[in-house]
Amino acid sequence: MRHSIALAVTEGMPIFDLAVPCHVFGTDRPEVPDDWYDLRVCAIGPSGGQAGGPVATRSWFAAHTPYGAAELVSADTVIVPASADVRGDPPGELIDALREAHGRGARIVSLCSGAFTLAATGLLDGRTAATHWMYAALFAERYPAVRLDPSVLYVDHGDVLTGAGSTACIDVCLHLVREDFGSEAANTVARQLVAPAHRPGGQAQYIEAPLPERADDSLAPLLHWATEHLAEPLTLADLAHHAHTSPRTLARRFEATTGTTPLRWLRAQRIARARALLEGGDLPMDRLAELCGLGTAANLRRHFTRAVGVPPHDYRRAFRARESAAPATV
Repeated sequence: MRHSIALAVTEGMPIFDLAVPCHVFGTDRPEVPDDWYDLRVCAIGPSGGQAGGPVATRSWFAAHTPYGAAELVSADTVIVPASADVRGDPPGELIDALREAHGRGARIVSLCSGAFTLAATGLLDGRTAATHWMYAALFAERYPAVRLDPSVLYVDHGDVLTGAGSTACIDVCLHLVREDFGSEAANTVARQLVAPAHRPGGQAQYIEAPLPERADDSLAPLLHWATEHLAEPLTLADLAHHAHTSPRTLARRFEATTGTTPLRWLRAQRIARARALLEGGDLPMDRLAELCGLGTAANLRRHFTRAVGVPPHDYRRAFRARESAAPATV
């Protein structure tokens, strides 16, 4: 049996939040060795959660689907896209279905202002959550029991995930692919989307600073070159030399484009490379550190633990345990 994902569609929801998970999870991917997801779009509307009728989304589109609340409750993962009305109450049948799905062990995920719907279930009480920054004040006012962090891209508590707005939907979906199928599958999907497979964050996926989906054309060749030379001891001067500019000019352009400094960006890429190598092999830590450009095992341990929240050995062990347990959960 494939991992089932139910996407809750409600009246007036933004089309982008519907399109991203449909593209990521609903597209056949023969290049991924395991069976891909079983995606079901579930209509939750005025019909009281009954399947069969069209649900009007935003901007001329309507979702026609044979699935409704019953399929949502029985899914392995339930995704709640953005709400059409963050000041109103979510549909009662959706709240009931989410509580029931979570009670039977489903993973519940909200995108953008879908956090309002998820908060209405009570599942976020006492937890940290993410939503679009422009709704931060309203969210805090409506749901004071939830600790909102408007600066992050997404927060993963294992059973409940919340994502920020717009393009953070892509980050959340790629994170789910990474958790379910590993970094290689996430990298494959990210390349097809022309998006970063992973943006830096801690163990609970608290992303420190949102970055744009892509650098401007002037920096793209440099970033591509740098990712191909992560094993080398790159400095700001090295990057500036390759970009045919001065270190000061590069630093200014880099931060304006990516929201971070060149060396912080390099460190994030090296941590991401380390994660992929830890997940995909048994390299000794010294060799793995060299390939990532972190020099020594001690340096790898220090930077990896600071960024991810656990030491590299523990991360590898936890990832292997998750992989070995996966067939039993299917």
